[in-house]
Amino acid sequence: QVQLVESGGGLVQPGGSLRLSCAASGRTDSTFVMGWFRQAPGNEREFVAAIHWQREGTYYTNDVKGRFIVTKDTAKNTLYLQMNSLRPEDTAMYSCNAGVFWGQGTQVTVSS
Repeated sequence: QVQLVESGGGLVQPGGSLRLSCAASGRTDSTFVMGWFRQAPGNEREFVAAIHWQREGTYYTNDVKGRFIVTKDTAKNTLYLQMNSLRPEDTAMYSCNAGVFWGQGTQVTVSS
């Protein structure tokens, strides 16, 4: 079992930045990839970014390339998502994923 707890969401103006965190606990030693997904009201959940937990390598959906940065601190068992140049269309519930395990999510709202 892996437990995931997200934090760092909130309300931000267009063009602003937020940094999300995902604290992992439990059997993280078998984790290969951790990632972020988001779901806006009325939409399906979509992939945002991911990172290899045991080696180097990151992945992004085209929409966030150049704006979002996914990083990790394996010593702290924490995943991060630095979100810059935020747009209203980035508004969604952002969830952390590790294989079959999901966090509860943290809400990001981009609005003036």
